[in-house]
Amino acid sequence: MKKRTLVMGAAPDPSRYAYKATVMLEDHGHEVIPFGIKKGKIRELEIENERPTGQFDTVTLYLGPQNQPQFYDYIVGLKPQRVIFNPGTENAELEDLLEKNGIEPVHGCTLVMLSTGQY
Repeated sequence: MKKRTLVMGAAPDPSRYAYKATVMLEDHGHEVIPFGIKKGKIRELEIENERPTGQFDTVTLYLGPQNQPQFYDYIVGLKPQRVIFNPGTENAELEDLLEKNGIEPVHGCTLVMLSTGQY
């Protein structure tokens, strides 16, 4: 099943994990929207610098916990089915908020999940 995914913390640098995840999500046939503060592209996908709207199945985080609070209401308002906390993005406060709003927090790595068929 293809999942519409928002990649938060996207950057046009191919060495960044958010970049690699965006490419891998696209290669697996998922509709992916990269969102970040840096302008640029990941392949042909323009990195959104304004908060994307619409329905997302998954939000995958590549923002450190210190950069997440400004997005709490935004993420909850998207009402995704799950939010993936990639290594280094774990945040108990946001996880509690998600659970209270019926959104599943997932500790995992998007790249590994895609590679092993667990996405």
